[in-house]
Amino acid sequence: MKESSGYSLMRDPRKNKGTAFTVEERKQYGLEGLLPAQIETLETQMLRVNEQLEQFDLPINKYIYLANLLETNETLFFNLIMNNPAKFLPLVYTPTVGEACEKLGHITRRVRGLFISINQKDYIKEILRNWPEEDIRFTVVTDGGRILGLGDLGVCGLGIPIGKLALYTACAGVPPQYTLPIVLDVGTNNETFLKDPLYPGLKHKRIVGKEYDDFIEAFVLAINEVYPKICIQWEDFKGVDAIRILNKFRDKICTYNDDIQGTAAIATAGFISISRLMNKPFKEQKFLFFGAGAAAFGIADLLVQKFQKDGLSREEALSHIWMFDINGLLVESRTDLADYQLQFAHKGTPTNNLAAAVLHVKPTAIIGVSTVGGAFDQQVIENMSLVNERPIIFPYSNPTSHSECTAEQAYVWSKGKAIFASGSPFAPVIYEGKTFTPGQGNNVFIFPAMGLAIFATEAKRVTDLMFITAAEAVAEQVTAKDFENGLIYPSVNDILKVSVNVAIKVAEVIFDNGLANIERPVDITAFVKSKMYVPLYQ
Repeated sequence: MKESSGYSLMRDPRKNKGTAFTVEERKQYGLEGLLPAQIETLETQMLRVNEQLEQFDLPINKYIYLANLLETNETLFFNLIMNNPAKFLPLVYTPTVGEACEKLGHITRRVRGLFISINQKDYIKEILRNWPEEDIRFTVVTDGGRILGLGDLGVCGLGIPIGKLALYTACAGVPPQYTLPIVLDVGTNNETFLKDPLYPGLKHKRIVGKEYDDFIEAFVLAINEVYPKICIQWEDFKGVDAIRILNKFRDKICTYNDDIQGTAAIATAGFISISRLMNKPFKEQKFLFFGAGAAAFGIADLLVQKFQKDGLSREEALSHIWMFDINGLLVESRTDLADYQLQFAHKGTPTNNLAAAVLHVKPTAIIGVSTVGGAFDQQVIENMSLVNERPIIFPYSNPTSHSECTAEQAYVWSKGKAIFASGSPFAPVIYEGKTFTPGQGNNVFIFPAMGLAIFATEAKRVTDLMFITAAEAVAEQVTAKDFENGLIYPSVNDILKVSVNVAIKVAEVIFDNGLANIERPVDITAFVKSKMYVPLYQ
Protein backbone atom coordinates (compact mmCIF):
# COMPACT_ATOMS: atom_id res chain seq x y z
CA MET A 1 0.00 0.00 0.00
CA LYS A 2 1.36 3.40 -0.97
CA GLU A 3 2.08 5.94 1.73
CA SER A 4 -0.55 8.63 2.15
CA SER A 5 0.08 11.58 4.41
CA GLY A 6 -3.65 12.29 4.68
CA TYR A 7 -4.63 8.71 5.39
CA SER A 8 -1.95 8.43 8.06
CA LEU A 9 -2.89 11.79 9.57
CA MET A 10 -6.47 10.66 10.14
CA ARG A 11 -5.17 7.65 12.05
CA ASP A 12 -3.04 9.72 14.41
CA PRO A 13 -5.36 10.45 17.39
CA ARG A 14 -3.24 13.42 18.49
CA LYS A 15 -3.38 15.20 15.12
CA ASN A 16 -6.69 13.97 13.71
CA LYS A 17 -9.49 16.55 13.40
CA GLY A 18 -11.89 14.38 11.39
CA THR A 19 -14.53 16.50 9.70
CA ALA A 20 -13.05 19.66 11.23
CA PHE A 21 -10.11 19.79 8.79
CA THR A 22 -10.39 23.02 6.79
CA VAL A 23 -10.50 23.22 2.98
CA GLU A 24 -6.89 24.39 2.95
CA GLU A 25 -5.78 21.56 5.25
CA ARG A 26 -7.57 18.98 3.12
CA LYS A 27 -5.68 20.15 0.05
CA GLN A 28 -2.35 20.45 1.87
CA TYR A 29 -2.39 17.03 3.54
CA GLY A 30 -4.03 14.94 0.84
CA LEU A 31 -7.36 14.57 2.63
CA GLU A 32 -9.67 15.40 -0.25
CA GLY A 33 -12.04 12.56 -0.92
CA LEU A 34 -11.27 10.96 2.43
CA LEU A 35 -13.81 13.18 4.18
CA PRO A 36 -17.34 14.37 3.36
CA ALA A 37 -17.70 17.94 2.08
CA GLN A 38 -19.11 19.53 5.23
CA ILE A 39 -16.55 21.36 7.41
CA GLU A 40 -17.70 20.85 10.99
CA THR A 41 -16.80 22.56 14.25
CA LEU A 42 -15.66 20.78 17.38
CA GLU A 43 -19.06 21.61 18.90
CA THR A 44 -20.90 19.88 16.04
CA GLN A 45 -18.70 16.82 16.42
CA MET A 46 -19.53 16.72 20.12
CA LEU A 47 -23.25 16.76 19.32
CA ARG A 48 -22.77 13.69 17.12
CA VAL A 49 -20.77 11.87 19.78
CA ASN A 50 -23.40 12.56 22.43
CA GLU A 51 -26.16 11.37 20.11
CA GLN A 52 -24.25 8.17 19.35
CA LEU A 53 -23.59 7.54 23.04
CA GLU A 54 -27.30 7.73 23.76
CA GLN A 55 -27.81 4.68 21.54
CA PHE A 56 -26.05 2.52 24.16
CA ASP A 57 -27.96 1.36 27.22
CA LEU A 58 -25.08 -0.25 29.12
CA PRO A 59 -22.22 1.79 30.62
CA ILE A 60 -19.67 -0.79 29.42
CA ASN A 61 -20.71 -0.17 25.80
CA LYS A 62 -20.35 3.58 26.34
CA TYR A 63 -16.90 2.90 27.80
CA ILE A 64 -15.89 0.94 24.69
CA TYR A 65 -17.15 3.74 22.43
CA LEU A 66 -15.22 6.39 24.40
CA ALA A 67 -12.06 4.27 24.49
CA ASN A 68 -12.24 4.03 20.72
CA LEU A 69 -12.77 7.79 20.48
CA LEU A 70 -9.63 8.38 22.56
CA GLU A 71 -7.67 6.31 20.06
CA THR A 72 -9.29 8.08 17.11
CA ASN A 73 -9.50 11.78 18.03
CA GLU A 74 -7.80 12.79 21.26
CA THR A 75 -8.89 16.43 21.13
CA LEU A 76 -12.55 15.55 20.68
CA PHE A 77 -12.38 12.99 23.50
CA PHE A 78 -10.90 15.40 26.04
CA ASN A 79 -13.15 18.28 25.00
CA LEU A 80 -16.14 16.02 25.58
CA ILE A 81 -14.99 14.89 29.04
CA MET A 82 -13.89 18.33 30.20
CA ASN A 83 -17.20 19.92 29.22
CA ASN A 84 -19.25 17.53 31.36
CA PRO A 85 -17.07 15.69 33.90
CA ALA A 86 -19.95 14.64 36.15
CA LYS A 87 -21.48 12.72 33.24
CA PHE A 88 -18.36 11.21 31.75
CA LEU A 89 -15.96 10.47 34.63
CA PRO A 90 -18.07 7.49 35.81
CA LEU A 91 -17.92 6.14 32.25
CA VAL A 92 -14.18 6.48 31.65
CA TYR A 93 -13.18 5.57 35.19
CA THR A 94 -14.91 4.19 38.28
CA PRO A 95 -17.29 2.43 38.44
CA THR A 96 -17.37 1.39 34.75
CA VAL A 97 -13.63 0.83 34.45
CA GLY A 98 -13.90 -2.13 36.85
CA GLU A 99 -16.12 -4.05 34.45
CA ALA A 100 -13.92 -2.96 31.56
CA CYS A 101 -10.87 -4.48 33.25
CA GLU A 102 -12.69 -7.74 33.93
CA LYS A 103 -13.59 -7.97 30.23
CA LEU A 104 -10.47 -6.39 28.69
CA GLY A 105 -9.44 -9.55 26.86
CA HIS A 106 -12.86 -9.69 25.22
CA ILE A 107 -13.57 -6.04 24.44
CA THR A 108 -10.13 -4.71 23.56
CA ARG A 109 -9.47 -3.17 20.19
CA ARG A 110 -6.30 -1.09 20.08
CA VAL A 111 -4.85 -0.76 23.58
CA ARG A 112 -3.31 2.53 24.69
CA GLY A 113 -0.21 1.60 26.69
CA LEU A 114 2.67 -0.84 27.12
CA PHE A 115 2.73 -4.46 28.25
CA ILE A 116 6.03 -5.44 29.89
CA SER A 117 6.35 -9.04 31.04
CA ILE A 118 8.74 -10.49 33.59
CA ASN A 119 10.19 -12.55 30.73
CA GLN A 120 11.40 -9.26 29.21
CA LYS A 121 13.26 -8.10 32.32
CA ASP A 122 16.63 -7.82 30.55
CA TYR A 123 15.50 -5.51 27.75
CA ILE A 124 12.93 -3.19 29.34
CA LYS A 125 14.69 -0.08 27.99
CA GLU A 126 14.26 -1.31 24.44
CA ILE A 127 10.54 -1.90 25.02
CA LEU A 128 10.10 1.59 26.49
CA ARG A 129 11.77 3.10 23.44
CA ASN A 130 9.12 1.46 21.25
CA TRP A 131 6.66 4.04 22.56
CA PRO A 132 6.43 6.88 20.03
CA GLU A 133 6.90 9.76 22.49
CA GLU A 134 10.44 10.56 23.66
CA ASP A 135 9.62 12.75 26.68
CA ILE A 136 7.32 10.97 29.14
CA ARG A 137 6.70 12.69 32.48
CA PHE A 138 4.06 10.40 33.99
CA THR A 139 3.38 6.74 34.01
CA VAL A 140 0.66 4.99 35.93
CA VAL A 141 1.82 1.41 36.34
CA THR A 142 0.08 -1.65 37.74
CA ASP A 143 0.77 -5.36 37.99
CA GLY A 144 -2.96 -6.05 38.13
CA GLY A 145 -2.61 -7.67 41.53
CA ARG A 146 -5.58 -6.00 43.19
CA ILE A 147 -7.76 -4.05 40.80
CA LEU A 148 -10.25 -1.96 42.77
CA GLY A 149 -12.15 -4.49 44.88
CA LEU A 150 -12.13 -7.09 42.11
CA GLY A 151 -8.88 -8.85 42.97
CA ASP A 152 -6.21 -10.22 40.64
CA LEU A 153 -6.99 -9.25 37.03
CA GLY A 154 -3.47 -9.64 35.64
CA VAL A 155 -2.75 -7.60 32.51
CA CYS A 156 -6.44 -6.75 32.16
CA GLY A 157 -5.70 -4.23 34.90
CA LEU A 158 -4.19 -1.99 32.22
CA GLY A 159 -7.60 -0.34 32.01
CA ILE A 160 -6.82 1.38 35.32
CA PRO A 161 -3.62 3.19 34.16
CA ILE A 162 -5.37 4.16 30.92
CA GLY A 163 -8.28 5.65 32.85
CA LYS A 164 -6.12 7.35 35.49
CA LEU A 165 -3.94 9.09 32.92
CA ALA A 166 -6.97 10.22 30.94
CA LEU A 167 -8.11 11.94 34.15
CA TYR A 168 -4.69 13.59 34.58
CA THR A 169 -5.54 15.41 31.39
CA ALA A 170 -9.32 15.80 31.66
CA CYS A 171 -9.31 16.98 35.28
CA ALA A 172 -6.10 19.00 35.51
CA GLY A 173 -4.86 19.71 32.00
CA VAL A 174 -1.71 17.58 32.04
CA PRO A 175 -0.77 17.33 28.32
CA PRO A 176 -1.59 13.76 27.21
CA GLN A 177 1.56 13.34 25.12
CA TYR A 178 3.57 13.23 28.34
CA THR A 179 1.67 10.25 29.79
CA LEU A 180 2.20 6.49 29.38
CA PRO A 181 0.03 3.66 30.85
CA ILE A 182 1.97 0.49 31.70
CA VAL A 183 1.09 -2.96 32.99
CA LEU A 184 3.79 -5.24 34.38
CA ASP A 185 2.91 -8.85 33.59
CA VAL A 186 4.08 -11.27 36.29
CA GLY A 187 1.32 -13.82 35.67
CA THR A 188 -2.03 -14.12 37.42
CA ASN A 189 -3.65 -16.29 40.06
CA ASN A 190 -7.06 -15.72 38.52
CA GLU A 191 -8.15 -19.23 37.52
CA THR A 192 -10.86 -17.91 35.20
CA PHE A 193 -8.29 -15.93 33.24
CA LEU A 194 -5.81 -18.81 33.16
CA LYS A 195 -8.46 -20.94 31.47
CA ASP A 196 -9.71 -18.17 29.16
CA PRO A 197 -8.34 -18.51 25.59
CA LEU A 198 -8.81 -14.74 25.14
CA TYR A 199 -6.81 -13.72 28.21
CA PRO A 200 -3.91 -11.75 26.69
CA GLY A 201 -1.28 -12.09 29.43
CA LEU A 202 1.15 -14.72 30.71
CA LYS A 203 -0.74 -17.88 31.58
CA HIS A 204 1.02 -18.95 34.74
CA LYS A 205 0.74 -18.24 38.46
CA ARG A 206 2.11 -14.95 39.75
CA ILE A 207 5.83 -14.71 40.26
CA VAL A 208 6.61 -13.64 43.83
CA GLY A 209 9.58 -13.07 46.10
CA LYS A 210 13.04 -12.05 44.96
CA GLU A 211 12.34 -12.64 41.26
CA TYR A 212 9.36 -10.26 41.48
CA ASP A 213 11.30 -7.59 43.37
CA ASP A 214 14.21 -7.81 40.94
CA PHE A 215 11.79 -7.24 38.06
CA ILE A 216 10.31 -4.16 39.74
CA GLU A 217 13.77 -2.74 40.39
CA ALA A 218 14.84 -3.41 36.79
CA PHE A 219 11.74 -1.58 35.59
CA VAL A 220 12.40 1.43 37.84
CA LEU A 221 16.03 1.69 36.72
CA ALA A 222 15.10 1.34 33.05
CA ILE A 223 12.25 3.86 32.95
CA ASN A 224 14.27 6.48 34.84
CA GLU A 225 17.09 6.08 32.33
CA VAL A 226 14.85 6.28 29.26
CA TYR A 227 12.66 9.06 30.70
CA PRO A 228 14.79 11.01 33.24
CA LYS A 229 11.92 13.40 34.15
CA ILE A 230 9.44 10.58 34.83
CA CYS A 231 7.12 10.39 37.82
CA ILE A 232 5.89 6.87 38.56
CA GLN A 233 2.42 6.42 40.06
CA TRP A 234 1.97 2.88 41.41
CA GLU A 235 -1.60 1.67 41.13
CA ASP A 236 -3.60 -1.35 42.33
CA PHE A 237 -0.78 -3.52 43.61
CA LYS A 238 -1.53 -5.95 46.43
CA GLY A 239 -1.27 -4.19 49.76
CA VAL A 240 1.95 -5.82 50.94
CA ASP A 241 3.59 -5.23 47.56
CA ALA A 242 2.30 -1.65 47.38
CA ILE A 243 3.73 -0.69 50.78
CA ARG A 244 7.07 -2.41 50.15
CA ILE A 245 7.58 -0.84 46.70
CA LEU A 246 6.61 2.64 47.86
CA ASN A 247 8.89 2.51 50.89
CA LYS A 248 11.79 1.27 48.76
CA PHE A 249 11.67 4.01 46.14
CA ARG A 250 9.87 7.05 47.60
CA ASP A 251 13.08 8.73 48.82
CA LYS A 252 15.10 7.85 45.71
CA ILE A 253 12.92 8.85 42.74
CA CYS A 254 9.83 10.89 41.92
CA THR A 255 7.08 8.42 42.77
CA TYR A 256 3.91 7.88 44.77
CA ASN A 257 1.09 5.41 45.26
CA ASP A 258 -2.38 6.84 44.72
CA ASP A 259 -4.11 3.96 46.54
CA ILE A 260 -2.11 4.81 49.64
CA GLN A 261 -1.29 8.53 49.47
CA GLY A 262 -4.03 9.82 47.17
CA THR A 263 -6.73 8.00 49.12
CA ALA A 264 -5.23 9.35 52.32
CA ALA A 265 -5.31 12.90 51.01
CA ILE A 266 -8.91 12.86 49.79
CA ALA A 267 -10.09 11.24 53.02
CA THR A 268 -8.21 13.84 55.04
CA ALA A 269 -9.76 16.59 52.89
CA GLY A 270 -13.21 15.26 53.78
CA PHE A 271 -12.47 15.23 57.48
CA ILE A 272 -11.13 18.79 57.35
CA SER A 273 -14.35 19.85 55.60
CA ILE A 274 -16.46 18.05 58.19
CA SER A 275 -14.62 19.77 61.01
CA ARG A 276 -15.56 23.08 59.43
CA LEU A 277 -19.15 21.90 58.88
CA MET A 278 -19.51 20.86 62.51
CA ASN A 279 -17.49 23.80 63.87
CA LYS A 280 -15.33 21.23 65.62
CA PRO A 281 -11.51 21.30 65.72
CA PHE A 282 -9.95 18.62 63.53
CA LYS A 283 -7.87 17.32 66.42
CA GLU A 284 -11.06 16.27 68.24
CA GLN A 285 -11.92 13.70 65.55
CA LYS A 286 -11.52 9.99 66.29
CA PHE A 287 -11.34 7.35 63.56
CA LEU A 288 -12.12 3.65 63.28
CA PHE A 289 -10.88 1.91 60.12
CA PHE A 290 -12.59 -1.22 58.85
CA GLY A 291 -9.77 -2.82 56.91
CA ALA A 292 -6.09 -2.63 57.82
CA GLY A 293 -4.33 -2.84 54.45
CA ALA A 294 -2.31 -0.37 52.40
CA ALA A 295 -5.13 2.13 51.94
CA ALA A 296 -5.95 2.18 55.66
CA PHE A 297 -2.36 2.74 56.68
CA GLY A 298 -1.88 5.38 54.03
CA ILE A 299 -4.86 7.36 55.34
CA ALA A 300 -3.88 6.78 58.95
CA ASP A 301 -0.30 7.94 58.42
CA LEU A 302 -1.45 11.16 56.79
CA LEU A 303 -4.02 11.75 59.54
CA VAL A 304 -1.26 11.37 62.12
CA GLN A 305 0.78 14.02 60.32
CA LYS A 306 -2.24 16.32 60.11
CA PHE A 307 -2.88 15.87 63.84
CA GLN A 308 0.77 16.72 64.52
CA LYS A 309 0.58 19.77 62.27
CA ASP A 310 -2.42 20.89 64.36
CA GLY A 311 -0.45 20.61 67.60
CA LEU A 312 -0.80 17.02 68.88
CA SER A 313 2.16 14.84 69.76
CA ARG A 314 2.65 11.67 67.74
CA GLU A 315 1.47 9.57 70.69
CA GLU A 316 -1.65 11.71 71.05
CA ALA A 317 -2.29 11.49 67.31
CA LEU A 318 -2.02 7.69 67.31
CA SER A 319 -4.55 7.47 70.14
CA HIS A 320 -7.17 9.00 67.80
CA ILE A 321 -6.85 6.17 65.27
CA TRP A 322 -8.16 2.60 65.71
CA MET A 323 -8.28 -0.27 63.23
CA PHE A 324 -10.35 -3.39 62.69
CA ASP A 325 -9.13 -6.19 60.39
CA ILE A 326 -10.29 -9.69 59.44
CA ASN A 327 -9.45 -10.90 62.95
CA GLY A 328 -11.12 -8.02 64.77
CA LEU A 329 -10.11 -4.88 66.61
CA LEU A 330 -6.37 -4.16 66.74
CA VAL A 331 -5.56 -4.28 70.45
CA GLU A 332 -2.26 -4.76 72.23
CA SER A 333 -3.17 -8.24 73.51
CA ARG A 334 -3.32 -9.70 69.97
CA THR A 335 -0.31 -11.81 68.98
CA ASP A 336 -0.95 -11.95 65.23
CA LEU A 337 -0.14 -8.34 64.33
CA ALA A 338 2.51 -7.37 61.79
CA ASP A 339 5.19 -4.88 62.83
CA TYR A 340 3.61 -2.03 60.85
CA GLN A 341 0.26 -2.65 62.63
CA LEU A 342 1.60 -2.38 66.16
CA GLN A 343 1.57 1.44 66.29
CA PHE A 344 -2.22 1.38 65.80
CA ALA A 345 -2.88 -1.30 68.43
CA HIS A 346 -4.27 0.11 71.69
CA LYS A 347 -5.27 -1.14 75.09
CA GLY A 348 -8.75 -2.55 74.85
CA THR A 349 -11.00 -5.58 74.85
CA PRO A 350 -10.56 -7.91 71.85
CA THR A 351 -13.63 -8.24 69.65
CA ASN A 352 -14.37 -9.46 66.14
CA ASN A 353 -17.76 -7.74 66.13
CA LEU A 354 -17.62 -4.39 64.34
CA ALA A 355 -20.79 -3.03 65.96
CA ALA A 356 -19.36 -3.81 69.39
CA ALA A 357 -16.06 -2.18 68.42
CA VAL A 358 -17.95 1.02 67.58
CA LEU A 359 -19.39 1.15 71.11
CA HIS A 360 -15.96 0.44 72.60
CA VAL A 361 -13.96 2.99 70.58
CA LYS A 362 -16.71 5.62 70.16
CA PRO A 363 -15.25 7.00 66.93
CA THR A 364 -16.58 10.16 65.29
CA ALA A 365 -15.92 8.55 61.90
CA ILE A 366 -15.86 5.03 60.53
CA ILE A 367 -13.89 4.41 57.34
CA GLY A 368 -14.37 1.37 55.12
CA VAL A 369 -11.33 0.28 53.11
CA SER A 370 -12.01 -3.45 53.19
CA THR A 371 -13.72 -4.14 49.81
CA VAL A 372 -16.27 -6.14 51.85
CA GLY A 373 -19.63 -5.06 50.48
CA GLY A 374 -22.32 -4.51 53.13
CA ALA A 375 -19.95 -4.70 56.10
CA PHE A 376 -21.52 -1.58 57.64
CA ASP A 377 -24.80 -3.23 58.56
CA GLN A 378 -27.76 -1.64 60.31
CA GLN A 379 -26.37 -2.29 63.80
CA VAL A 380 -23.04 -0.64 62.94
CA ILE A 381 -24.75 2.49 61.60
CA GLU A 382 -27.18 2.62 64.53
CA ASN A 383 -24.30 2.32 67.01
CA MET A 384 -22.42 5.11 65.22
CA SER A 385 -25.57 7.23 65.59
CA LEU A 386 -25.80 6.31 69.26
CA VAL A 387 -22.32 7.65 70.07
CA ASN A 388 -22.45 10.67 67.73
CA GLU A 389 -24.92 13.44 67.03
CA ARG A 390 -23.68 13.43 63.41
CA PRO A 391 -21.93 10.12 62.63
CA ILE A 392 -19.41 10.24 59.81
CA ILE A 393 -19.83 7.22 57.51
CA PHE A 394 -17.14 6.76 54.85
CA PRO A 395 -17.40 3.48 52.85
CA TYR A 396 -14.45 4.03 50.52
CA SER A 397 -14.19 0.66 48.80
CA ASN A 398 -14.63 0.45 45.01
CA PRO A 399 -16.47 -0.44 42.89
CA THR A 400 -20.03 0.25 44.08
CA SER A 401 -20.77 -3.45 44.66
CA HIS A 402 -17.94 -3.57 47.21
CA SER A 403 -18.97 -0.47 49.13
CA GLU A 404 -19.34 -1.21 52.86
CA CYS A 405 -22.83 0.33 52.73
CA THR A 406 -24.99 2.33 50.37
CA ALA A 407 -25.90 5.97 50.80
CA GLU A 408 -29.53 5.04 51.34
CA GLN A 409 -28.61 2.60 54.12
CA ALA A 410 -26.45 5.19 55.86
CA TYR A 411 -29.13 7.89 55.80
CA VAL A 412 -32.08 5.63 56.66
CA TRP A 413 -30.38 3.66 59.44
CA SER A 414 -29.00 6.87 60.99
CA LYS A 415 -32.42 8.54 60.67
CA GLY A 416 -30.91 11.24 58.47
CA LYS A 417 -28.09 12.07 60.89
CA ALA A 418 -25.19 10.64 58.87
CA ILE A 419 -22.53 12.66 57.10
CA PHE A 420 -21.82 10.35 54.19
CA ALA A 421 -19.13 10.07 51.55
CA SER A 422 -18.11 7.07 49.48
CA GLY A 423 -15.47 5.96 47.01
CA SER A 424 -18.00 5.22 44.26
CA PRO A 425 -20.90 7.47 43.25
CA PHE A 426 -24.40 7.08 44.74
CA ALA A 427 -27.57 8.84 43.63
CA PRO A 428 -29.30 11.38 45.92
CA VAL A 429 -31.49 9.87 48.63
CA ILE A 430 -34.91 11.12 49.78
CA TYR A 431 -35.57 10.38 53.45
CA GLU A 432 -38.64 11.73 55.24
CA GLY A 433 -39.13 14.36 52.57
CA LYS A 434 -35.56 15.65 52.63
CA THR A 435 -33.09 15.11 49.80
CA PHE A 436 -29.59 14.04 50.81
CA THR A 437 -26.78 14.37 48.27
CA PRO A 438 -24.04 11.81 48.96
CA GLY A 439 -20.46 13.03 48.87
CA GLN A 440 -17.91 11.14 46.82
CA GLY A 441 -14.41 10.98 48.23
CA ASN A 442 -12.88 10.48 44.86
CA ASN A 443 -9.11 10.62 44.42
CA VAL A 444 -9.79 12.55 41.24
CA PHE A 445 -9.63 15.70 43.35
CA ILE A 446 -6.03 14.81 44.30
CA PHE A 447 -3.91 12.90 41.78
CA PRO A 448 -4.56 15.00 38.63
CA ALA A 449 -3.70 18.17 40.57
CA MET A 450 -0.57 16.52 41.97
CA GLY A 451 0.29 15.57 38.41
CA LEU A 452 -0.06 19.14 37.16
CA ALA A 453 2.10 20.48 40.00
CA ILE A 454 4.79 17.85 39.42
CA PHE A 455 4.69 18.42 35.66
CA ALA A 456 4.98 22.19 35.95
CA THR A 457 7.82 22.14 38.51
CA GLU A 458 9.62 18.99 37.32
CA ALA A 459 9.62 17.87 40.95
CA LYS A 460 12.41 15.62 42.21
CA ARG A 461 10.33 13.83 44.88
CA VAL A 462 6.76 13.49 46.11
CA THR A 463 6.37 14.12 49.85
CA ASP A 464 3.63 13.68 52.43
CA LEU A 465 3.59 17.45 52.96
CA MET A 466 2.52 17.82 49.33
CA PHE A 467 -0.44 15.51 50.00
CA ILE A 468 -1.41 17.30 53.23
CA THR A 469 -1.29 20.58 51.29
CA ALA A 470 -3.46 19.07 48.56
CA ALA A 471 -6.00 17.86 51.15
CA GLU A 472 -6.20 21.30 52.78
CA ALA A 473 -6.54 22.97 49.38
CA VAL A 474 -9.43 20.70 48.37
CA ALA A 475 -11.21 21.32 51.69
CA GLU A 476 -10.80 25.09 51.31
CA GLN A 477 -12.85 24.99 48.12
CA VAL A 478 -15.96 23.50 49.72
CA THR A 479 -18.37 26.42 49.83
CA ALA A 480 -21.00 27.41 52.37
CA LYS A 481 -23.66 26.40 49.85
CA ASP A 482 -22.01 22.97 49.57
CA PHE A 483 -22.18 22.65 53.34
CA GLU A 484 -25.86 23.56 53.33
CA ASN A 485 -26.48 20.66 50.94
CA GLY A 486 -24.47 18.30 53.14
CA LEU A 487 -21.56 18.11 50.71
CA ILE A 488 -18.04 17.83 52.06
CA TYR A 489 -16.25 17.82 48.70
CA PRO A 490 -16.47 20.27 45.79
CA SER A 491 -18.71 19.47 42.83
CA VAL A 492 -17.17 17.18 40.24
CA ASN A 493 -18.29 19.66 37.59
CA ASP A 494 -15.81 22.12 39.14
CA ILE A 495 -12.97 19.61 38.97
CA LEU A 496 -10.75 21.59 36.60
CA LYS A 497 -10.97 24.77 38.67
CA VAL A 498 -10.41 22.81 41.88
CA SER A 499 -7.42 20.95 40.43
CA VAL A 500 -5.73 24.15 39.25
CA ASN A 501 -6.06 25.72 42.71
CA VAL A 502 -4.71 22.57 44.37
CA ALA A 503 -1.83 22.34 41.89
CA ILE A 504 -0.81 25.95 42.60
CA LYS A 505 -0.69 25.30 46.37
CA VAL A 506 1.31 22.09 45.87
CA ALA A 507 3.69 23.81 43.44
CA GLU A 508 4.40 26.45 46.11
CA VAL A 509 5.36 23.68 48.55
CA ILE A 510 7.61 22.09 45.92
CA PHE A 511 9.46 25.37 45.36
CA ASP A 512 9.56 26.23 49.10
CA ASN A 513 11.22 22.90 49.89
CA GLY A 514 13.78 22.94 47.10
CA LEU A 515 12.19 19.99 45.30
CA ALA A 516 11.84 21.64 41.87
CA ASN A 517 14.23 21.07 39.00
CA ILE A 518 13.50 24.51 37.58
CA GLU A 519 13.88 28.05 38.88
CA ARG A 520 10.98 29.50 40.85
CA PRO A 521 8.84 31.71 38.59
CA VAL A 522 7.77 35.18 39.69
CA ASP A 523 4.08 34.30 39.29
CA ILE A 524 3.45 30.64 40.20
CA THR A 525 -0.25 30.85 39.39
CA ALA A 526 0.33 32.10 35.85
CA PHE A 527 3.19 29.66 35.39
CA VAL A 528 1.13 26.59 36.36
CA LYS A 529 -1.77 27.66 34.15
CA SER A 530 0.60 28.15 31.21
CA LYS A 531 1.54 24.46 31.36
CA MET A 532 -2.03 23.20 30.93
CA TYR A 533 -3.41 21.37 27.92
CA VAL A 534 -6.45 22.86 26.19
CA PRO A 535 -8.39 20.47 23.91
CA LEU A 536 -8.76 22.65 20.83
CA TYR A 537 -7.81 21.97 17.23
CA GLN A 538 -4.59 23.68 16.19
